[in-house]
Amino acid sequence: MFVKRSPVMLIVSGLLFSALISQSAHAALTGFVVGVSDGDTLTVLDVAKRQHRIRLAGVDAPERAQAFGTRSSQSLSELCYGKQAKVFDTTEDRYGRTVGTVICDGVDANAAQVERGMAWVYRQYAPRNSPLYRLESRARDERIGLWRDAKPVEPWLFRRASR
Repeated sequence: MFVKRSPVMLIVSGLLFSALISQSAHAALTGFVVGVSDGDTLTVLDVAKRQHRIRLAGVDAPERAQAFGTRSSQSLSELCYGKQAKVFDTTEDRYGRTVGTVICDGVDANAAQVERGMAWVYRQYAPRNSPLYRLESRARDERIGLWRDAKPVEPWLFRRASR
């Protein structure tokens, strides 16, 4: 069962969205989500019919072969697939993907994935003052999503052990 839009998520999403809007009058990228690879990566088709692989900034979702990997992908699909997306604060990762905050039909997908217990805060990349930490702490305390497991394994450790 997924967590619906909670008051905390709506407030955080609103604050993040307002901050992003104040930084830039326009999204770095706008289009429709045409694919979801996993719980932190999706594909956006822009108005020029170009596809862009987008990595959610500041979060790391379980790998598909990992516990909650499939559920995390399903959660991101529920949030974004077939919906209009705006991507803010973009950069590029070493794999050529655009990394940014993704707003799907007004919902901050980065924050929602963490709040639903479908992703960790990616401490290596998330700013120390990110509201994502509070969302993760709440999900952990309430044993939501992947936090139901007695010992959930961080995706970055899972990937390292798989090499």
